[in-house]
Amino acid sequence: MRIDKLTTRFQEALAEAQSLALGNDNQYIEPQHLLRALLAQDDGAARTLLSRAGVNVGGLQSALDAAIHRLPQVQGTNEVQVGRDLNNLLNATE
Repeated sequence: MRIDKLTTRFQEALAEAQSLALGNDNQYIEPQHLLRALLAQDDGAARTLLSRAGVNVGGLQSALDAAIHRLPQVQGTNEVQVGRDLNNLLNATE
């Protein structure tokens, strides 16, 4: 995956996903982190598209927060890696 081919907003979401993983002591950045970051963007397309599709975005955000909280935690690390599932997802977008 080449970061330079991603939109600025998506790059920002990836950076926020990394921050979420670090803030929750997760060793890997997972799809849950990325979707939560995309939904947190104030004027992001993900929130708008899901809302138009009838998704309860607030409920989805709460479910993502709970899912992130259940991910394995590692103490004492300041580095995270892209998890296998997120890596596969990103590679599928190319």
